[in-house]
Amino acid sequence: MSEEMNLLTHEELCFFKEYGYLLKRKAVNLDLCVKVLDRMWETAPASVKREDPASWKTVPKDEESRDPLLIIQGTRWQFRGASTEKDLIELIFCRQLVTWAEQLLGEGTLRQPKIGGKPMGSWGPAWPNGPVDPQLGEGARGIYATLPSDRTIAPTPDRLHTDGHPFHLGVVCLLDDGPRNGGSFKIWPGSHKRFYPLFPMQYDQARIPYYEHMPSHKGLIHPPAYVEEVTKVEADTEPVECYGEAGDIVFWHHRLGHMAGHNYAEPNTIRQAVLYDFCKTDLDAMRLDPPQEDMWRDWGDELRAASSVISKQFAAEQRLPIAMAEGLEATPS
Repeated sequence: MSEEMNLLTHEELCFFKEYGYLLKRKAVNLDLCVKVLDRMWETAPASVKREDPASWKTVPKDEESRDPLLIIQGTRWQFRGASTEKDLIELIFCRQLVTWAEQLLGEGTLRQPKIGGKPMGSWGPAWPNGPVDPQLGEGARGIYATLPSDRTIAPTPDRLHTDGHPFHLGVVCLLDDGPRNGGSFKIWPGSHKRFYPLFPMQYDQARIPYYEHMPSHKGLIHPPAYVEEVTKVEADTEPVECYGEAGDIVFWHHRLGHMAGHNYAEPNTIRQAVLYDFCKTDLDAMRLDPPQEDMWRDWGDELRAASSVISKQFAAEQRLPIAMAEGLEATPS
């Protein structure tokens, strides 16, 4: 690893291991954030004007797009067509993020994105009327924006999910400042340890194939134990909202419960972020195994060895819910 790069501290490694996420501030090049943001705005619906926050609202039906490379529906605006462009890959696969990801997953183990490769969405949806498979792509997931929700309608309750495609480490990078309640990525801390053992495979989630002559069932299979645990986690764990400033990122474990937050911030704002999945080059072999007794078996030696007291001060900086931080030490060990 380059000595010029900042390294994750032992406490940060321990925190990620225990709670499944890690917030890092001002982690990437801000000039690239602006360039990628400009690229996203080239795809804006006609009624959404960059210089007019009053126009930032639910997209009219006649301006929606169901193109897998550019999804615009309601308050969702997901531009995947740029996910293998040079500026976007240099932003999200920069030396600093790679250095940190290698501390978590192991030095020299990461699959490389391909500038000019096929973006996510090139193969269409995973099944008819289904989502796009993030594993089918040679770069980032794309640029994801969340427009303001209609404040005259009662807020939608938070509902977590876990991702069904195989990967190791997710990252969400804010391209612009995003306030609390502004549609930021939301996670349920510690849920990765609860969900990891509940699937037949440790990275994939099983799917029912789609057949035109047998159309009744298609898509992901949710094991009963997982469905039950989702209800428990939503009831007993307060989520963490990953809002912040341009250039801030959050790393998250592949089995961590999460959701795209609802955008009720005032004044109007748009959550604008790049999503990327770090994968190890030997993920295909690891996919064959069931959940392991040691859920960190496939991760880097530095992370696997991490074990120390996490301070209340650091937990507060990571926005860990107060109830979860009650048993922590006042100061680092």
